[in-house]
Amino acid sequence: MTTTTKKRTANNSSHTDTVTEPSTNNDIFDPSRLRLTQDFSASMGVKKRLTVIQVRKPGKQEFIRVHPENFLETAVLEFKEEGETYLVDPTLWSDLPGELIPKVLYMTLNRQSVLRLWPIRLPDEEGKLDDWNQSALESATIAKKSWVRVSSNRSAGMYETFEALGNHNEPEWPDMEFSEILKIAFKNQYIDHLDHPALLKLRGES
Repeated sequence: MTTTTKKRTANNSSHTDTVTEPSTNNDIFDPSRLRLTQDFSASMGVKKRLTVIQVRKPGKQEFIRVHPENFLETAVLEFKEEGETYLVDPTLWSDLPGELIPKVLYMTLNRQSVLRLWPIRLPDEEGKLDDWNQSALESATIAKKSWVRVSSNRSAGMYETFEALGNHNEPEWPDMEFSEILKIAFKNQYIDHLDHPALLKLRGES
């Protein structure tokens, strides 16, 4: 609709009328009609639902934050060639001597709001830890308060941490229980019995 103003004169007096007229723009493909608004999701009653959460270290070119409270120190089984990490039920830990790796799973978020779990190896029973994992743990600690980028320095044999310059918004963490995040991340990679396909592969039975 468009609004126009018309002036008319009657009996030597002047009067101004405001008249609303139909819009002459009938183009249904006008981009201004079709463009998404910033609150589109809210206006449509849409809520983003996470169905996949990757378990891997951050990319070398992305800035991340680490959740200050949501993390888990646990035992995992890794197949490095396949790039697979399995969460193992505590009832099976004693049945898999020498196969499990103690790791901490950190909840991370990048600038594009992609949620992941970052697994980092923990010190062994003697407190020993290589420089790669020690520097990764230190990077994760810094990332609890600052946006950081973690890059490998192969000549030094460690990770380097680069803090983002300037002021940046705090991360908007999803409103989810950490248990639900673990469930999504390991929905197909949770070992809770000795006949699990991953353990059959480990024993050469499949």
